Amino acid sequence: MRDPNVYNFRRALPRMSWDPRNLFNLWRRSVGPLAREAQWKDSSLTVFQQRWIAKRLVRGYHGDFVNEKIFKRWYLPTTLPDVRQHRGRAGAQKSVMLGKWAKKDAMVDLVTKKQEEEDGRGLAPVGSLMFTELERRIDIVIFRACLAHSHTDANVRLAPGDMVTVDPKAIRFLQEQALPEEETEETSNDAETSAEGSSSSQPKPTPRRPARKSNSGLTPFNPPPYSAPFMFVPAYLEVSFPACSAIYLRHPTARPGYSEIPTPFDADGEVEQKSDGKDAYE
Repeated sequence: MRDPNVYNFRRALPRMSWDPRNLFNLWRRSVGPLAREAQWKDSSLTVFQQRWIAKRLVRGYHGDFVNEKIFKRWYLPTTLPDVRQHRGRAGAQKSVMLGKWAKKDAMVDLVTKKQEEEDGRGLAPVGSLMFTELERRIDIVIFRACLAHSHTDANVRLAPGDMVTVDPKAIRFLQEQALPEEETEETSNDAETSAEGSSSSQPKPTPRRPARKSNSGLTPFNPPPYSAPFMFVPAYLEVSFPACSAIYLRHPTARPGYSEIPTPFDADGEVEQKSDGKDAYE
């Protein structure tokens, strides 16, 4: 990250990191009190101010480590999928007309109901696919696979079918961790005895517990604190934790009401729509 104070609580810009401070900012921006700052239906802010805030939030999470020139040259998609339903709608209307002519009311009702359900779901949030090329970076893939706490500036991009393997010693989740200092029962008893009338006024030092050991020789698993709501593996990755490896299966996709690009913001919400991907770097 370029900014050394990336987890600033005042700005509260979400990043790709398992740092507890960043997890707190993720909660504040997604479902916490700051989520209302990106809801502008009844806002007095101008359109320019809304777009500026949206670009700032989206770039903070998806690409603050990539400058504008590099993003436009290497990561900006040339096209996005066409989500218009002209062919499907025309085919459905033709089926309805033929069904009415043939007096097949059951088929007409089925086709009409299916078309109404598709219309209710709306269009696919293809705007989030603006960051598909960034999701192919090897450092982001390793982070998405939950094999690293954060990522740096690796520029290698994976193709469908590529596999990456991580040294287990480099995965902090799988390392033994020292427990915090705590008073043992013996220490508590000594403190009570001293309080009742012991001549010594100096408290005994608190013993330090040894590092947490795995039971039965199993590998320890210590996820970051407070990470449970945000820790998941995207559908376009196949992760093997016993082998500490991940396979990039395919590029992320989107469908009505759902996007495979992980983001702390609604994939079809105001933040993603007003950020416009490309403009987020300008």
